[in-house]
Amino acid sequence: MKTLKFLRLPVLLGLFFVMISAKPADDSKQTERIHNSSNVLKEFAKMKESIPHQLLEEYEGIVIIPKLINAGFGIGGKRGKGVAMVKLGNGKWSDPVFVTLTGGSFGLQIGVQSVDLVLVFRHKGVLTKVKNGDFTIGGDISAAAGPVGRSSTASTDYKLQAEVYSYSRSRGLFAGITINGSNLGIDKDSNAAYYGAKATSQDIFAQASSNTEAVKTLKETLGAF
Repeated sequence: MKTLKFLRLPVLLGLFFVMISAKPADDSKQTERIHNSSNVLKEFAKMKESIPHQLLEEYEGIVIIPKLINAGFGIGGKRGKGVAMVKLGNGKWSDPVFVTLTGGSFGLQIGVQSVDLVLVFRHKGVLTKVKNGDFTIGGDISAAAGPVGRSSTASTDYKLQAEVYSYSRSRGLFAGITINGSNLGIDKDSNAAYYGAKATSQDIFAQASSNTEAVKTLKETLGAF
């Protein structure tokens, strides 16, 4: 029995160090994705023609996809990972849910492009009802190019009626990007790594309890946009 107790201590210590060393590796990619999303909003805020703050005041959901890869030679495809957030009843933004965007397109196109993409949703239910599945933009719901202008006066005469408005900041060979036909899905693995295995997208969308530095920065950046 004494031998077993003596052996048990090193084993427990070993497991402890494995656990604390594994945590940063689990969520480091997700933390980086949140920081990248904050940087996207900061870069958009610097642009002369940006997302009207009136739109963010009236609309209830947002998806941010940093460095979406858009590539093609006749037949194109796109792939990116980002975050989605919705407004809570108190007007604050929820914790970020990790999402993926994938899609293809046909037409005359050639080249590779990295795009910072922002989608603004009129109703948060479009995102919260996704659960752990996905939906197609253009099939289940269509996206339109969003109005631009920093101040509310820039969009006063614009009828904000589209369910989803898209904004992109492009770098590369393409002149633009088509979002309709793309699939937006919940990244369950990333959500489990960051929030825990039992966390669902509905749970995350319904709360604003994360105190991590990355999430705080993202919410502050969005709130100050």
